[in-house]
Amino acid sequence: MPSAPRAPRLSDVAQEAGVSPSTVSRALSGGGRMSATTRMRVVEAAERLRFRPDALAQFFATGRSRTVGVMTHKAHATFTMPVLVGATAALGAKEMAVLLSDGLTREDVERFRGRRVDSLLVIGDGLGEHIRSVTADFAVPVAYAFGVSDGPGDVSFISDGVMAGRLATQHLLDIGRTKVAHVTAQGDRAADERVAGLQGVLDAAGLPLVGGAPMRGTWHRAWGVEAGRRLLADGVDVDAVFCGNDQIAGGLLEVLRDGGVRVPDDVAVVGVDNWPDTGSVDGERRLTSVDPLLGSLGRAAAEHLLSPDPAGAAPGVRSLPCELVVGDSTVPGPTSR
Repeated sequence: MPSAPRAPRLSDVAQEAGVSPSTVSRALSGGGRMSATTRMRVVEAAERLRFRPDALAQFFATGRSRTVGVMTHKAHATFTMPVLVGATAALGAKEMAVLLSDGLTREDVERFRGRRVDSLLVIGDGLGEHIRSVTADFAVPVAYAFGVSDGPGDVSFISDGVMAGRLATQHLLDIGRTKVAHVTAQGDRAADERVAGLQGVLDAAGLPLVGGAPMRGTWHRAWGVEAGRRLLADGVDVDAVFCGNDQIAGGLLEVLRDGGVRVPDDVAVVGVDNWPDTGSVDGERRLTSVDPLLGSLGRAAAEHLLSPDPAGAAPGVRSLPCELVVGDSTVPGPTSR
């Protein structure tokens, strides 16, 4: 039986490209000084030979493992998962491996420290609490996503809550609503940023917020139900409600429907998150909602770590754009009734 063909080696690429093996190593790892012509000649030679560098050999040659660590204590949580998917997609596109740790405890950090990773992404659980900084525990660049690190020198990526508030409120004004109420959670960064965006649009239009202040409770559907009952019981004159998230909006919509209030004819409703199954108006129509684009958030954080000098980036919070997704709760669709 004939033996299997030998896999191409780094020396074969060097011979094909007419350069030294060390030049091949530097060209394929992205390091070292050389002309663009030489680097391209090496890359083309490697492609012709279908050369794939051995990961361990590459680590010893370059000091890089081509592996990025990802730490999160809720990998399968509703909002963490799209951040994780976006990050791993960006890393995979650059042929980077991902080493996942579903935990952020001190013990998890200690276990992770011994792993060979080129950089580390820490995914939080929203803006309710700061992420404890682990940057000092690692000798590689660290970035934080879907939460803000408590380390002043760290780089954190979050969705722009002020923009979310602006988009939702401006949409309500654009469809002719002038009596806007806001139902949200007790103050955390996400809630407060959305309120700031809302208030800025109302102030610019010379309109007051119905009730003079947001109705504050929790992020849960039950609070939307309670808030809706209060609005109906008090006979509040309102033609639009901006809800802090889709869960709250779902509870509010349930009460409005049961109370005979037509959506969107009598009251238009906007939420935040654009999450499947939480934004149904009546089982058919979709809730208008602001999408925080969590997949893009994960991609941006990963691309930051893949940049030439992530450790040299200016510290601070990067607030990334979100987008409005219009549904039947503000603009009547074919299923409206």
